[in-house]
Amino acid sequence: MQRTIRRRRREAKTDYKARFAMLKSGRPRLVIRKTNKHIIAQIVQSDIAQDKVLLGVSSKDLISKGWPKDKSGSLKSLVASYLTGYLIGKLAKAKFSDVIVDLGMQRNIHGSRVYAVIKGAVDAGLKLSHNPEAFPSQERLNSNEKTSNLINRIKEKM
Repeated sequence: MQRTIRRRRREAKTDYKARFAMLKSGRPRLVIRKTNKHIIAQIVQSDIAQDKVLLGVSSKDLISKGWPKDKSGSLKSLVASYLTGYLIGKLAKAKFSDVIVDLGMQRNIHGSRVYAVIKGAVDAGLKLSHNPEAFPSQERLNSNEKTSNLINRIKEKM
């Protein structure tokens, strides 16, 4: 007799084996999600059978930190991902000592926007286990003078 696949696994939304391993650790998770327009980073703690969002940041928050309004269509770029991670790292550093990364069902591609969020959180001082080889290179983040100036200007405001 064949086993029925759970609905959220069938819809490619939940990897139950990975989720169970993260829940057993008892540590808060840095959840990173990509939408069609934005990058979302949240610190989530699990209580019994429910997840509670303790801290959340979206790349939309970068507009109030100095992101140019004419570039609001690029809030899912590599630079925006890095700055979103930097922002959540600055906010979470005082409250959480150690977190684990939860990528969900996203593909694990080295140098991608997801790893740019993790690099931003690490650069802000958040403690989490990581492999620096997976991060996008500093040359990619500072690809031209405008982006490097933008990163420095927004970091100063945080």
